Amino acid sequence: MLEYVNRRGSDCFKWDSECAEGCLPLWIADMDFKAAQPIREAMQRRLDHGVFGYSIVPQANYDAVASWFSRRHGWNGINRENLLYTTAVVPAISAIFAALQARKGKCSPLRVLTFTPAYNCFFSCIENMGCELVAAPLVLRENRFEINWEDLEEKAKHADVFLLCNPHNPTGRVWSKEELEHIAEIMRREHLFVLSDEIHCEFAFPGHQYTPFASIVINDTDFCVCTSASKAFNIAGLLCANIFVPNKELFTQINHALEVHEVNGLNPFGLVAQVAAYNESEDWLDELNEYVYGNFCFLRDFIHAELPMLQIHETEGTYLGWVNISALGMSAEEFCCNLAKKGHVLFNPSEMYGGEKYVRINLATSREVLEQAMNQCKDYILSL
Repeated sequence: MLEYVNRRGSDCFKWDSECAEGCLPLWIADMDFKAAQPIREAMQRRLDHGVFGYSIVPQANYDAVASWFSRRHGWNGINRENLLYTTAVVPAISAIFAALQARKGKCSPLRVLTFTPAYNCFFSCIENMGCELVAAPLVLRENRFEINWEDLEEKAKHADVFLLCNPHNPTGRVWSKEELEHIAEIMRREHLFVLSDEIHCEFAFPGHQYTPFASIVINDTDFCVCTSASKAFNIAGLLCANIFVPNKELFTQINHALEVHEVNGLNPFGLVAQVAAYNESEDWLDELNEYVYGNFCFLRDFIHAELPMLQIHETEGTYLGWVNISALGMSAEEFCCNLAKKGHVLFNPSEMYGGEKYVRINLATSREVLEQAMNQCKDYILSL
């Protein structure tokens, strides 16, 4: 059963950061729902053990991941020989960049192609690892963000790696099987390695279906996939993520990079939580998806009825709304700053994602909080 929790006063980054004081925070992408009961019970059993030393990854974790993706998403072939563990997807991306840069050599920086707007940590990973960004802007067609295939093909000629977000944060696109096949074809032709971040894979709204990138590729030498139960089951603080690497040589190289960057040690609670999530919490996730979709429908209808000067694009997945505020005549950063001060609501401005005139709204909260936040947002906008 889905249970909303008031997180204020729990040292929660989303609710208790200095900038969140006095505000309703619909910004950072984590949820305000208590983790599924099987996860809490598994963690309680681990707590009762009373010793929390260094942990190995038991076979149960590999089995849970393999079983989940096979039965829920039709992705087969995950096993102990091709799955690496690390603390989170962002450190995984940085370690993979390091391994690919070492393979390329130090003569020139790794050139990373990605769609923009993009998850902000993509930019920080690229910069922090000394890589070069090659941006492929998505284009808006009929209220939906689409791939500019000609631009992508041209940009691919000048890159080494394609960093994919599947489904896409922040636009909420759930890439179709046909789109992913076209992407794979371009990257194969231009000899680009594909690194697919699929942390939002459990969120696809009615009429849309997540397709694992690994399920549509043929050559196992030119891609890897990062996943985690953290986003879907609200256990991000437990620090447990997976990297699927089918190529044995690259598996060794990425494993070495994880060791060098010291992100290969795992929290024992994260391990048991992941097993309980994948083995026992599917009904909870289905309920969550239904509720989040209901929140998106509420947000869409509210904007159409109460704030028609804004434009909300049809979200296909994730739990993030992507709203165009260009009619307000100010930057997203200015809008978000003023909304926090005067309307007491926090959204994320699109500038942090490499975009303009948009805000990202976190829908993974109670309907009451979302409704209150949007009414406060309306009051602020109508006061302009």
